Amino acid sequence: MSSQSTNPPLWARWGLQNRDIGFAFGVIMVLGMLFVPLPPILLDFGLAISLSLSVLILMVALWIPRPLDFNSFPTILLMVTMLRLSLNISSTRLILSRGHTGPDAAGGVIEGFSRFIVSGDFVIGIVIFAILVVINFVVITKGSTRIAEVSARFSLDAMPGKQMAIDADLGAGLIDETEARRRRKELEDESGFFGAMDGASKFVRGDAVAGLIITGINIVGGILIGVVQHGLTISQAMTNYTTLTIGDGLVTQIPALVVSLAAGLIVTKGGTVGAANEAVLGQLSNFPKALYMAAGLLLGIGLLPGFPTLVFLMLAALMGGLGYTMQNQARARLEADARAEADARAASAEGEETTQDLLHLDDLRLELGAGLVPLISSIDSALPGKVKSLRNLFIKDFGFVLPAVRIKDNAGLPTNGYAILVQGVEVASGEVRPTAMMVLNPSGEPLEIPGEATKEPTFGLSALWIDPARSGEAERQGYTVVDPESVVTTHMTEVIKEHMPELLTYGATQDLIKKLDHDYQKLVSEITTPQPAVLLQQVLQALLAERVSIRNLPLIVEAVAEVSARSQNVAMIADHVRARLANQICKALTDPAGFVPVLVMSAAWENEFTEAVRINNGERNLLMSPQRVQEFVMDARKLIQQFAARDEWPAIMVSPEVRHFVRSMLERVSPMTQVISHNEIHRKAALRTLGTIGE
Repeated sequence: MSSQSTNPPLWARWGLQNRDIGFAFGVIMVLGMLFVPLPPILLDFGLAISLSLSVLILMVALWIPRPLDFNSFPTILLMVTMLRLSLNISSTRLILSRGHTGPDAAGGVIEGFSRFIVSGDFVIGIVIFAILVVINFVVITKGSTRIAEVSARFSLDAMPGKQMAIDADLGAGLIDETEARRRRKELEDESGFFGAMDGASKFVRGDAVAGLIITGINIVGGILIGVVQHGLTISQAMTNYTTLTIGDGLVTQIPALVVSLAAGLIVTKGGTVGAANEAVLGQLSNFPKALYMAAGLLLGIGLLPGFPTLVFLMLAALMGGLGYTMQNQARARLEADARAEADARAASAEGEETTQDLLHLDDLRLELGAGLVPLISSIDSALPGKVKSLRNLFIKDFGFVLPAVRIKDNAGLPTNGYAILVQGVEVASGEVRPTAMMVLNPSGEPLEIPGEATKEPTFGLSALWIDPARSGEAERQGYTVVDPESVVTTHMTEVIKEHMPELLTYGATQDLIKKLDHDYQKLVSEITTPQPAVLLQQVLQALLAERVSIRNLPLIVEAVAEVSARSQNVAMIADHVRARLANQICKALTDPAGFVPVLVMSAAWENEFTEAVRINNGERNLLMSPQRVQEFVMDARKLIQQFAARDEWPAIMVSPEVRHFVRSMLERVSPMTQVISHNEIHRKAALRTLGTIGE
């Protein structure tokens, strides 16, 4: 029984299933009213439908989120306009044919409007009708027409740009093909809608003009018919026909005014999303100060002499209360949004962090054991600041922009241990005591002070961990006292120096190029190679591998451009660049006395290296037996260690043809030793030979 009771009646089911037939039948009936006389009861029914449809359209216009959600409005506007005009003709027919019988000649609706609004005085009715026509025709309709016209023009002009933006997003992978089709369809609908609104607004304008003309015809024609055909006096005819005409005009102009208001709401919504009340009140609530100012102004007006104080005080209180309420609601909404965002971040933080750790590799990362966390967690922690200071150090000394260093705790490390990772790979580790100080003896002799024996992690020197209270005593004995943060940053400094070529990624190279002047950026693009930025990156990496500063990047770019047309060999290009940087290299090697200390090879080794060099298709190769290579390395290492014991690091000077090979042999046993060629000696540099390899 309950299932049957919920079923709609047969006629309703037929109407739902045949809505197209019903709509077509309704259009035919509207057209039929233009020619078929309607009895007063049917005219009342039609006028009631017109009024209800107008209210329905206004409510929909108030609640739709976007204008496109009511894109059938132009069609509906045409139909209701045609309905009102048909009803106008039917009412005109009744007024002119039966107006002499009294105010009920055209039905109860027109009589009710004439009695209620005209109040028995047709002059008042004419004034009210004229005001309504002016409001509808001059204010609302004219403004809506102009907005629709401009919106249609701008929408059409912007269509190519919006289509290109959709294609660009599709090409960049930001949207898929389905989303692109949806956006294109929405763009087409928007252009068609505003174009249709531009034309439909003319219906409203024409409806107002037609209503005004029909009203004039009814008054003039009614008076003539009443006087000539029905023998009424002019006063009686004016009273009867003017009252009926004004009632008829009002009953059609009021729905027209409502529909015009709906059209204005739709076209003025523009890009605002949401119902009209949400858009207006929601935006007003963002500015409660404006409501407070309005309340203050109303209060001031109410206190002026001659004004109704009570009325303005009530309005001021209402405006102030509304501002206070909206301010509280806005604050509560912001707090709720912040809490929701925080909850969402907290809910997804673990998964996001895991994904980031799995997929993203930090260029530089410092991981700390649980015991070293206080070095970064307290307010006065010095470690983060010292790590950040490395950036300026490397920019100044090497022209190398250090990537951001991520410091993170790692429970898997020893309690007081730390690890340095380069691009996700651990390259160094060590241990420090967070509450102790490290003591080193510059002379290398045993330390004679109580403490915990250890090894300095950077260079492997013997050291002690002592109580911070003994630091002054250690310094008085001539020892070097270092805090744990400096131990870590010193270790990081040497690790970074060793891995600068790896840290100079393609992205970092592009950043350096972007910071060049425009002329040099253009010169980079003209380097003779399919990938000039890659070639420049490789040359810079070769320079950094030998700890040559790349700060003078413009000169380096010039040097690479000079030789890249002749050779694509990175080693040969790097040697040419080094020759151009001769002054810089010599300045970096100059001792306090103003000399460049160097070691040279014996004549025997010079001859053997020269004879072992072979050139094949512009590429240099060294044909030397592994045994002789090992013997040369041992000879060089023995001499280098003699000076290293005194913390002296003279460069090894060789011929340009063999410099690259000598550097390759020595970089594993003594990476700090510079190998320079004769071409890299600046004309003003003063050399001092300290020893000979092989003697």
